[in-house]
Amino acid sequence: MPITADAPAGGTLEQLGGEGRPLVLRNGEIERFERQHGLGIFAMLDQLLGRGEPQARHCRDLLALGLVGGGLNDKSADKLIDDLPPSENHRIRSMAQDLLLAAFIPPDAGKKKADDLVGSSAPSVRTSTKRKLKSKAPSAQA
Repeated sequence: MPITADAPAGGTLEQLGGEGRPLVLRNGEIERFERQHGLGIFAMLDQLLGRGEPQARHCRDLLALGLVGGGLNDKSADKLIDDLPPSENHRIRSMAQDLLLAAFIPPDAGKKKADDLVGSSAPSVRTSTKRKLKSKAPSAQA
């Protein structure tokens, strides 16, 4: 099994250039994208999630930067992405969205680890705060 068989933490594993390649966006790549395009990374994420119109060049550059974050040098990453035809742009958009989501949402988000529960008390049960009143009716016991 190749060492890139699993997606890296905070990244994705994508088929590009006939190989499974790790893509990771670290702070350096994110800042580089923002400087180069004058576009905030969260605005880009909003566009990819349907609240705007992402440009193909932005999606392509995100993938190239993800390849750099995954260990490929700049020149090789640019060439690999530049060699992809326009017919791949829809897939590139999807990969860019997956990459940003992987960078911002930890893989175990929303899951409590067993370690987090050690030493904690059981969840509290809601109890009624109403005072119970004794009936004034005569008792059947006489």
